[in-house]
Amino acid sequence: MTTPRLRRSSAPIPKVGIVHLGPGAFFRAFGAIYTTEVMQTKGGDWGTTAVSLRNPTIRDALAPQDFAYTSVTMAPDGAQHVVIEAINDVLVAPENPGAVLDAMANPAVKIVSMTITEKGYCHNPATGDLQLDHPDIIHDLAQPDAPRSALGFLVYALARRKENGQPPFTVLSCDNLPNNGRLTRRVVLAFAKAVAPDLADWIGDHARFPSTMVDRITPATTPDDIASVAAKTGFQDLGCVMHEPFRQWVIEDDFVAGHRPDWNLAGAQFVQDVEAFETMKLRCLNGTHSSLAYLGYLAGYEVISDAVADPHFAAFIDRLWQDEIVPTVPPPEGADLLRYCADLKARYRNPAIRHKTWQIAMDGSQKLPQRLLATVADCLDAGRPIPGLALAVAAWMRYVGGVDEAGGDIDVRDPLADQLRSASDDHDAPADKVAALLTIQDVFPSELAGNPVFRSAVTAAFESLVANGAKATVKDLVAQNGR
Repeated sequence: MTTPRLRRSSAPIPKVGIVHLGPGAFFRAFGAIYTTEVMQTKGGDWGTTAVSLRNPTIRDALAPQDFAYTSVTMAPDGAQHVVIEAINDVLVAPENPGAVLDAMANPAVKIVSMTITEKGYCHNPATGDLQLDHPDIIHDLAQPDAPRSALGFLVYALARRKENGQPPFTVLSCDNLPNNGRLTRRVVLAFAKAVAPDLADWIGDHARFPSTMVDRITPATTPDDIASVAAKTGFQDLGCVMHEPFRQWVIEDDFVAGHRPDWNLAGAQFVQDVEAFETMKLRCLNGTHSSLAYLGYLAGYEVISDAVADPHFAAFIDRLWQDEIVPTVPPPEGADLLRYCADLKARYRNPAIRHKTWQIAMDGSQKLPQRLLATVADCLDAGRPIPGLALAVAAWMRYVGGVDEAGGDIDVRDPLADQLRSASDDHDAPADKVAALLTIQDVFPSELAGNPVFRSAVTAAFESLVANGAKATVKDLVAQNGR
């Protein structure tokens, strides 16, 4: 007997007030849930048109289900299933870019939100500048009616609203980037200036780009997850998303004409300045998550919970927090940083969350500057040792070399993968590999790359990884700290 597909309920479909770029698992496990809960509480026209910028996979999964899907909370004591109906439609940008521009230019749309990952901003992560020579940016400047990038869609949709005498929308970045709103504004204005300086001036004067801090661990959905949801609910749901119970959304309250959902009714926190919260999260959570991803993968751990179950890896992140990360983090008002880190460790240990180290390791060249290197720079400025951070950077270098400790191939997913592999392969000695990778300015600012303390620490860590392996290197580092 065929399992029926999940379908939307008979409740009235809300009018569209949001367009979201990048409807991957994180958005569906996070922002869409907040919006659903707000509309259930007080209504409002905050239905979402989602836009896939690359392929039809999510549209094809959700369309037969009327764009409803199951949110699965993976708690240690069992899973909870809730149907989410915030999405009204999914557009596939390469199939019909004009339809996407039309949707964003609709004056009923008050917010365009984004989860497009770090690489979607077409910027240099080390400087924050727009890469005008990026292939998508070159294409979009020449093809205003058929952009490819999120920036192209944003700017050309805003241009239509300007031409039509309509107010702009608020651009809401929900990606793990420091000052993500300010970064978005910077690259949008740079693109707009390349189109027309007066357009950049209008956007700068009238649009809004609030920064946000988002937090919820969301593993990739597997076929086993889909089968489990079908067994539990009686419906096949190819768009289901799995996530931990915890969630946190901190948002700067700066929207065009104040138009926004009351996400605070679903637990979001509106603040004047999000910077302290995002620094806490980027360094304490994302920094250790990436560290565990690279070291854990090299050590043979498939998921984060397995890595943290290793007592030496657990001790490693404890000392990384206590000695190197937390001293660089200004605590947000009311936050206890050591308590926050203890809660993070408990989240990492949740056996119901199968968050793959390989998944977290993706796009490391875009993530390292924010998650690890900014912390490294602050430690060096303070004269503080960086053995744990240096080991995490060295593990990334070992990982992007594309060969694991057993001599097998690593499937490195990174926009700079070929350049990183070439830099590593061109040299045999570990110290020479490190030196070559440090010359890649899209990752390492020249001042940091040239710092002798940093170079020495990373080189020593890399040499140990090559000679002894990740498990032994982590064990030795923890033992040294205990002496």
